[in-house]
Amino acid sequence: MTPIRPICAALLAAVLAGPAVAAVEPPPSRTDTTQRGDPDAPVDLKRFMGTWYVIGRVPNFVERGHVASVNEYQLRDAQKVSITYRYRDGFGEPEQEVRARASVDADSGNHAWRTWFYRVVPTHSRVLEVAPDYSWALIGYPGREMAWIFARKPDMDRDLYKELATRLRDEYGVNTDKLKRVPQHPEQVDKLGFEVPNKR
Repeated sequence: MTPIRPICAALLAAVLAGPAVAAVEPPPSRTDTTQRGDPDAPVDLKRFMGTWYVIGRVPNFVERGHVASVNEYQLRDAQKVSITYRYRDGFGEPEQEVRARASVDADSGNHAWRTWFYRVVPTHSRVLEVAPDYSWALIGYPGREMAWIFARKPDMDRDLYKELATRLRDEYGVNTDKLKRVPQHPEQVDKLGFEVPNKR
């Protein structure tokens, strides 16, 4: 893979830090939409590890047009995390991946993350909130211009998505005017509110 410029690396590192839908959407889940995480409670790193699908994000220079976006987290050591970001430029395109490493600040309750990508200066992001059952997570970035909605499954009920997007705006001050859902299935391409793939 050809190295990219540091500013691009910084943006992608923020995406990966964790620290942003379905072919047939499931019926609304009343239990999911009533779940609320505690933003002051420490993040359980072991529970946070694993697969996170990028359900929604504010499009940025690095991620723009990616579909089927997934982050894989693996705890390597105390407060050290390996991250693999997988994506496609279109559903007919090959899967690509980018690897990074992160350091988690224990004093922040594991909310504050520093991520190194291509060995550049670390960037910072924050786990704003996690569902009590760790089924979804809200991720923020300094300046509140970028944010992500993660989920353990590639499908999220539209009511839950709307609720989480509203929470990003009202409770965390994120500018969600440009927030888009990420296509995880080909049937979602061209649907209202979904990001346009780089290639069709």
